Amino acid sequence: MKKPCIEADLVLTLIPLLESTDQEMLLHAGRAIGRICYDNRDLQEELVKVGIITSLVRILTDYAESEPLVHVDLLALYNLADLDTAKEALSKTKVAEQLVKQLRRAENHERLEIVFEVLQALAENDALKAQLVEAGVQEVLSEILLRLQGSSQAEDTCIVKAASDLIVSLLLGDGNCVRMVQLGVIHQLLDLLEKHVESGDVSVQHAALSALRNLAIPVVNKIQVLEEGVAERIQALLRSEMPPVQFKLLGTLRKLADGQADAAEILGQDPVLLNRLVQWCNANDHTGVRGEANRLLASILHHNRSQEVVKAIQEAQGVKHLVSMTTSKHAAMQNEALNALAIASAIDLETLEESFKESQLVQSLHKLLQDDNTSPEVIYNSMGLLCSLLNSGDLRQEIEENKIKETIEQLCSHSNTNVVKEAVTTLQVLRGETPTSLPSSP
Repeated sequence: MKKPCIEADLVLTLIPLLESTDQEMLLHAGRAIGRICYDNRDLQEELVKVGIITSLVRILTDYAESEPLVHVDLLALYNLADLDTAKEALSKTKVAEQLVKQLRRAENHERLEIVFEVLQALAENDALKAQLVEAGVQEVLSEILLRLQGSSQAEDTCIVKAASDLIVSLLLGDGNCVRMVQLGVIHQLLDLLEKHVESGDVSVQHAALSALRNLAIPVVNKIQVLEEGVAERIQALLRSEMPPVQFKLLGTLRKLADGQADAAEILGQDPVLLNRLVQWCNANDHTGVRGEANRLLASILHHNRSQEVVKAIQEAQGVKHLVSMTTSKHAAMQNEALNALAIASAIDLETLEESFKESQLVQSLHKLLQDDNTSPEVIYNSMGLLCSLLNSGDLRQEIEENKIKETIEQLCSHSNTNVVKEAVTTLQVLRGETPTSLPSSP
C-alpha cells in the first residue's frame, strides 16, 4: 500500500492536517505519515523541507500529556532525527525543553527507550547538545541512575546503559562535566560499576567507564573527585579481571593524576596499586592495559613532588618499565617516560641510580640520540634526562664510556633549532661548565 500512497502524493495532502486542534485527527494523520515515510529517506527529507518539524514540536508542546499523541510524535522525531536537516530545524525550536520534560515524566521502559533514542541522535548536534544541558537533562539522567541503581532487571539495565551513553555524548565541554560532578553523577556511575564489575552487563560497564573517564578531565572536577575519595573507589574496582574495564579505569586514574600533585602522591604511595601496575606492565596478552599501566606510572612520577613516591615506585620495581617505555613505538609515550624519569631524577637520583644501571638507561638514551628516526622532541627530552643523570658519578662514567659526547656534538648541527640549543647546553654540562642560557622546549 505504501507505493500507491507515495505516487499519489498523499503525504503532502496529510501535512496540513497536523495543524488541526482535533486530537483524533492529529493522531491518525501522524500515524499515516509515519507509516508511509518509514525507511524512505527522500520522503523524510521532503517532510523536513515542508516544515513538519515545527508541527511535531508544537504537538509535543501542546499535547504533552496525551500519551497516544506523544508516542506518535516521538516515533516521528526518532525517524527524522538522523537527518542533518532535521537536526538543524530542531535546533531552532524548543524541542530540547519538551524532550527533557518527557524524559522526566516517562513511566515505562518503552517510553524511556524511545526518548533516549531521540536524545542520543540529537546530542550529535552541538547546538542541540547545549540546549539539552540548558534544559537540565543531566539532572534527569542523575535522577534516573539513582532510581534504578540497585535494580537487576534486564529492562532497567538497558535504561541505565542508555543514560550512561547519553552522559558520554553530553560530556563534550568542561561546563557540562563540572555540572554533572556537582550533581553527584560520578558516584552513581561508580555505584553502577561496583554492581556490574564482576559479572554484570559489559555494555553498561563500557558506557559508565567512558563517562567516568570524561568526567575526570576538567581541573575543578579532579579536585572535587579527590576530596570525595573517588580515586580510592576506582582503585577498588581494579580487582576486575576484564582487560577493557582495567584499561578504562587506568585511563581515568591517569586523567586524575594529570597536573595534580596531590593525586599523584596518593596514588604513588599505594603499594597495592603500584604492585598491580607493575604486573600489568608485564602483561603481554593485552597491549592496551600494558600501555595504560606504563602511562599511569609515568604520570604519577611526572606530577609528583615527593621523595616517598619515587622510593615507592623503585621498591615496586616500576623504574625498569619506564626505562623500557622510552623506547616505545609511540613518541607521546616516549616523552611521557623521559619527562617522568627526569623529574624523578631531580627529586631523588640516589634512589634510582642502581635501577638505571641495571636497566641500561644510558645505553637506551644513546640509541635514541643516534637514531635518525627519533623525533626532535624525544631527542630534546633525552638530552634533558642525560643532564640529570650527570649528577651521579657512576652514571656520568657510563655516559663518558659510551662516548655519548660525540653523538651530542653531531646534534649541534641538527635541523631543529631547539635540539641544537639543548645539545649545546648538554655539552656544557658534560664539560662541567655553567650553561649560558636555558633553552625553550620544542
